[in-house]
Amino acid sequence: MKSDLSRLLRPRSIAVIGGGAWCAQIIRQSRGMDFGGDIQVVHPRGEIIEGIQAVTSLEQLEMPPDAVFVGVNRSATIEVVGALASMGAGGAVCFASGFSEAVAEDDTGADLQVQLVAAAGDMPILGPNCYGFINALDGALLWPDQHGCVAVESGVAILTQSSNIAVNLSLQRRGLPLAYVVACGNMAQTSQAQVAYDLLDDPRVTAIGLHIEGFGDLAAWHKLAQRAHAQGVPLIALKVGLSDQAQQAAVSHTASLAGSDAGAAALLGRLGIGRVYDLPSFLETLKLLHMVGPLEHPTLSSISCSGGEASLAADTAVGTCLTFPALTEHQSVALKSALGPMVALGNPLDYHTYIWRDTERMADAWVPMAAEHIGLTLMIVDYPHTDAGDWICATEAALAVRARSGRPVAVVATLPELMPADVAATLIAGGVVPMNGLREAITATDVAARLAAPEEVSVLAPGPDREAELMGEVEAKAALASHGIPVPEGRFVEDRGGLGAAADSLEGPLVLKVSGLAHKSEAGGVKVGLAANEVVRMAEAMPEGSYLLEQMVQGTVVELLLGVVRDPAHGFVLTLGAGGVLTELWQDTATVLVPARAQTIEAALRSLRIWPLIEGYRGKPGAKLAAIIDAVMALQDYVIANADSISEVEINPLMCTADAAIAADALLRQA
Repeated sequence: MKSDLSRLLRPRSIAVIGGGAWCAQIIRQSRGMDFGGDIQVVHPRGEIIEGIQAVTSLEQLEMPPDAVFVGVNRSATIEVVGALASMGAGGAVCFASGFSEAVAEDDTGADLQVQLVAAAGDMPILGPNCYGFINALDGALLWPDQHGCVAVESGVAILTQSSNIAVNLSLQRRGLPLAYVVACGNMAQTSQAQVAYDLLDDPRVTAIGLHIEGFGDLAAWHKLAQRAHAQGVPLIALKVGLSDQAQQAAVSHTASLAGSDAGAAALLGRLGIGRVYDLPSFLETLKLLHMVGPLEHPTLSSISCSGGEASLAADTAVGTCLTFPALTEHQSVALKSALGPMVALGNPLDYHTYIWRDTERMADAWVPMAAEHIGLTLMIVDYPHTDAGDWICATEAALAVRARSGRPVAVVATLPELMPADVAATLIAGGVVPMNGLREAITATDVAARLAAPEEVSVLAPGPDREAELMGEVEAKAALASHGIPVPEGRFVEDRGGLGAAADSLEGPLVLKVSGLAHKSEAGGVKVGLAANEVVRMAEAMPEGSYLLEQMVQGTVVELLLGVVRDPAHGFVLTLGAGGVLTELWQDTATVLVPARAQTIEAALRSLRIWPLIEGYRGKPGAKLAAIIDAVMALQDYVIANADSISEVEINPLMCTADAAIAADALLRQA
């Protein structure tokens, strides 16, 4: 990773290069958050900007500044950055645009970005095409636009390439304390992973949220994930965009099923980074992690005074890892004592309104729900914006539950706008999580319950681009067999004339294939279950060409697809799923990244809808799981050994029997 970013992100001195409203805003905003260090201004006309007398050149600065906002045009930016690097400045925010992001309109942009990075040398830079950052812990705001941050003693960090999204997130009114907001821009030199890694040096950062457009250096992300987990700082991501490169010229089914989003999901899972899909859930998840951290259990208690809300809570959790455990005997006894005989007890709990306004009895009824085996207890309360005075009892009861139980507690407004800011502040002060929106709360809880340690081994890097060619099935099977993947006994025949002798040398039933077709079934290039004396006759009804005649795999329990695609964004994406003619029909796949452990492969297989067939369904024999896993591991071995040349490999189907797993068909694209 690049050099230390601490002087840039946690500066004791700031310099602003340039003038105008953007640069003046840097001074106003840092002063407004009581920045305690020096602020200097460089402007060629020596003007007074926000009460500070500017110097006319960098050489006139009293000392090399820690953090510099460079607010001049792109050409001047390169010159200024070079001078700052030479004088030993701590780092710079490059505000100017017109670099690589504008290459479609200006083909000089990419060259200018290269020059900028060269000028910076070892001095860290953010951007270009970048607003900069807000450090609300130390009051350092190299940020030229509006924001909604306030000074905090601890909080979460948010990193994004989009300055506009950064502005919007900073303006949130959900009670989430923002310690840092960083707009990374073009990331010409310093990546999101590098910035996040440096932020882990600050013990006041409780969680990190990453709005990711692309990963870049996969090893840097792995290093970040390992350090964050070791320090107990959760990472979550809002990953957007699809990689066109991962889907170019894909011949096999795997490429269409394992597009870049599948690769991104697999990478985030491998790194132990939680994933959300929208900005509200992004903020609510960070809030939950800031206050509670990863959940001990994937279990919920829900408390509401409405059966409708109880049902809504249960339905919203469908499809997540979360459950609502049935009440224990101890909980039932305590609830019956607090609520009496008129309330039907359960989880989710509809406690009716018999005890409303009686804060002590409400707390007595709610405390049993916050049991040791419950990961998070949800009190569902929507505060009316007309007059919420009658709802103070709910706030006080929630605070009492937290104080008495010591367990994670949240108050959830089903509608985000019905969680008032003053109520949220009161809840936070008492250790209760205020959550805006039931859907967002359930999403956040699901993510917090799923967080896991990153894999110890980094992913296999995709390496440089390559021009891959389609290899014939015979050659592909031979290559895979050399790495331990079983293939059927077979004969390759140049034309129909040799089919008779080939058939006589094999044990039936037989499978006849026309070589060189990517999808043989659709093209009429496969005939199965043939006796030796049927082979020649059947070949006459098939497309002409060379042929592969093989012994048919018998006793098949299930057909699987195994495939690996080189994804330039995420490494080598391994897809496991329903194979044969069911591949497109079922769309039943699981995706991991190479290399994957045997335990990971087994977990992926168990996640498939066809797992019951693998295991043995309704008294029928199952497939040999160990043989399937061995085949996948052998496929990985081949990919690892040929990582510099392979583009795509697929086995479809892998014929899985009670005793073996055999590659009945194989496709290989390799340089």
